[in-house]
Amino acid sequence: MEVRAKASYVRIAPRKVRAVVDLIRGKGVREAMGILKFTPNAGAAVVEKVLRSAVANASHNHNLDADDLYVGATYVDHGPTLKRYHPRQRGQMFSILKRTSHVTVVLQERQLTGAAKKPSEARGKKSEAES
Repeated sequence: MEVRAKASYVRIAPRKVRAVVDLIRGKGVREAMGILKFTPNAGAAVVEKVLRSAVANASHNHNLDADDLYVGATYVDHGPTLKRYHPRQRGQMFSILKRTSHVTVVLQERQLTGAAKKPSEARGKKSEAES
């Protein structure tokens, strides 16, 4: 199952947020929260908020356990740019570009492998007590 959360029009440059997002891609939810908590970048707070929202969506809407989830995909798209101007010498103006971002976090449920299941379930045979 796939659960997603998105924050739109966040007032931080996409380049700064992408550096943080690359740290948590493919990690478990608990590990990703720990990484974001101790990352000193401004984008870490934004990504952590979106990750918490995705976990809340998974547990509330789909009855999924947070321990079974991992960060499947995360991406940052650029939003509209706010254009401001700074007056300079001799009547010139320099432009200031205030960039915005759309941050998306997609959580996926871990699939249990044959080794993680009970041996009797993995083989598909009944145990001796059942027969």
